[in-house]
Amino acid sequence: MFYILATILSLSLFFGFKKNKSTKFLPTTIMLIWISVLVTGCSSTNLISETVGRGDPENTESRKIDSSINLADLEYEGQQTIEINDNKPNFSKGELSMKNDAWEKYGELDHLNRVTSAEAMLNQSLMPTQKRGDISAVKPTGWKNKKIKNGYLFNRSHLIGHALAGEDDNWQNLMTGTRQLNSPEMVRFEMDVKHYLDQSKDHYVRYSVTPIFRGDELLARGVQMRAQSINSNAISFNIYIFNIQDGVTLDYQDGSSTLTETTQHYQEKIEVSETEEKSTETNLNKEETFLDEHGNGLIKGSNNKIYHLPDTEFYDKVTNPKEMFKTVSDAEQAGYRAPKK
Repeated sequence: MFYILATILSLSLFFGFKKNKSTKFLPTTIMLIWISVLVTGCSSTNLISETVGRGDPENTESRKIDSSINLADLEYEGQQTIEINDNKPNFSKGELSMKNDAWEKYGELDHLNRVTSAEAMLNQSLMPTQKRGDISAVKPTGWKNKKIKNGYLFNRSHLIGHALAGEDDNWQNLMTGTRQLNSPEMVRFEMDVKHYLDQSKDHYVRYSVTPIFRGDELLARGVQMRAQSINSNAISFNIYIFNIQDGVTLDYQDGSSTLTETTQHYQEKIEVSETEEKSTETNLNKEETFLDEHGNGLIKGSNNKIYHLPDTEFYDKVTNPKEMFKTVSDAEQAGYRAPKK
């Protein structure tokens, strides 16, 4: 634009001087015009380049966080599941290779016996063909469970869900996770993957789950889940789920917990009932459900017609239950009773 204006001005001066028959200062005048234009033009060009190069400060800041994020340092701020790297799993070409067909691999427990990782190329061939087995013998780090409203605080959370790979009491695949972490958060992503795999034996999904610990803490701060369907974007996510439970303050160092005032009131009512009762039935609501992440009952019915609730004295000793129930009422209707104190 500057150059066009300079050209027009120069021509106007040229013809003006020529018309007045005075051309003595014409070359000098035109030269001064062009010098001024070049200086101004260069300054404007530098200004534009500098502005474009600076970019949007907010976007720049987001990129820095995205590229150097340390998940262990994240604090929960009200949203339990967040997207990482714009929800792109970013597996390498080698990680997506189909050279070994379907496979699964679990990282060794670390020096604190904490789970480390779970990787897989999922396919129907890895999915379970029978009902899930007993996993109550597994005590992952940070396992300090307690009764809270509508169930228990912690689950033995699979890194790779049983519905996807058929793993049962694999210590390298089970971590201490809150009920909220396990279901609905992890389960809803697992069910999306399962639905995709169920559609065809030719469907494959690269899958990666990493528990995130801070320092030497025994309870994970959360889990990162990544998945990518092969030759398709039907499944594609990269998310982080905080290991939190509403109404409970967790001590991630050892897994101990403190209830909020509302939850504490409920807990105190249960403790009073337990003191008053002479059996280990503990005055629980007989219609209260005890379910795993797949909706299966967790109350064990032993061969001598006694039922055992999760995390009670004899629960883990019943390794081959005759029946499983969802509620105490179901167990009693089937002829089972609570164990005597």
